[in-house]
Amino acid sequence: MSAREQILTHATLVLDDETIDGTLVIRDGRIAAIDHVASQAAGAIDCEGDILLPGLVELHTDNMEKYFQPRPKVEWPGLQAALAHDAQMAASGITTVFDAVSVGDVDEQSMRHGSLDAMCHALARIAHDGLARVDHRLHLRCEVSHPNTLARFHELSSSPLLGLVSLMDHAPGQRQFASLEAYRTYYQGKYKLDGAAMDAFMASQIDNSRRYSAEHRRAIAAICRERGLAIASHDDATVEHVVESAEYGTRVAEFPTTLEAAQASHRAGMAVMMGAPNVVRGGSHSGNIAAAELVELGVLDILSSDYYPAALLDAVFKVAAMENGYALPGAVATATRLPAEAVGLTDRGRLAPGLRADLLRVRVIDEHPVVQRVWSAGQQVH
Repeated sequence: MSAREQILTHATLVLDDETIDGTLVIRDGRIAAIDHVASQAAGAIDCEGDILLPGLVELHTDNMEKYFQPRPKVEWPGLQAALAHDAQMAASGITTVFDAVSVGDVDEQSMRHGSLDAMCHALARIAHDGLARVDHRLHLRCEVSHPNTLARFHELSSSPLLGLVSLMDHAPGQRQFASLEAYRTYYQGKYKLDGAAMDAFMASQIDNSRRYSAEHRRAIAAICRERGLAIASHDDATVEHVVESAEYGTRVAEFPTTLEAAQASHRAGMAVMMGAPNVVRGGSHSGNIAAAELVELGVLDILSSDYYPAALLDAVFKVAAMENGYALPGAVATATRLPAEAVGLTDRGRLAPGLRADLLRVRVIDEHPVVQRVWSAGQQVH
């Protein structure tokens, strides 16, 4: 066995439609072979019956922002922040991550504006210099109601790391905040505004949405189609929202808030993505549709860790354990094959010869999946 070859044996391999006990061979960063029998080769790694599955593919996480801004008004140096985030991704079994950064924000005082370039630069550096443990891509979350969003998108859209663009409108009366009262309650509590200040804030956001949202949504979607970039909707709540998203060629329906929007998105051929924390916690923290209900109806396609990286693997195994859930291969696919396919990555997300050796070795302890080893392109990174 050469230094560039690794043999993992006595493993439970999660394939597309079945699990088998057998052996997987890594060679030159790729999966070279899969066998149903145990290997007797000298130097083979005994996985002791642990589960071997593809590395997880994360399409939407704002986790990196937490490292750049660990506390309100506190900025952290870019390289160190990016590497700390990268290490957490690897430890969570995530080997491909689309790091979501916000273009435009409802809060003009937010540090997101100032940190945007720093995050993109640090991400590009750790990828270019070979410092990253896992494969990082860029996900631009475009707040279409913000006046400067289109200009900033033009500046960032040439990044070779860019692979996903989501179109969002968090203005009062839109998507997640169709209820003006819900909007008032959320933001008045968040920003500690008195009644008059809150009225002025809402009026400004409604005016921005009226002036910019439709134009920005159309323009950004057109650029994405021209460049072959995957588009995601965000927080669609009605069939009308879904129809609009479909017209723009949307591939991923991020976090639909209602059952009707989720079902309509699924029928329209969009991959319905829900938050893994929703599964782990048993429901949405904001009162939206429960992901488990979509699993039972067979319309949940993709899981995302969203704000809690370790939740992704936990949610996969919870979906597999649900009475009306998916079998383990299907549950694993929601965090591997299906997100990869949604953004056009055909070289990962499955255990199959010829694909990238992005692998995750898991042991179930007290019904909880525990990461034992992680490989990214054949290199052990955790």
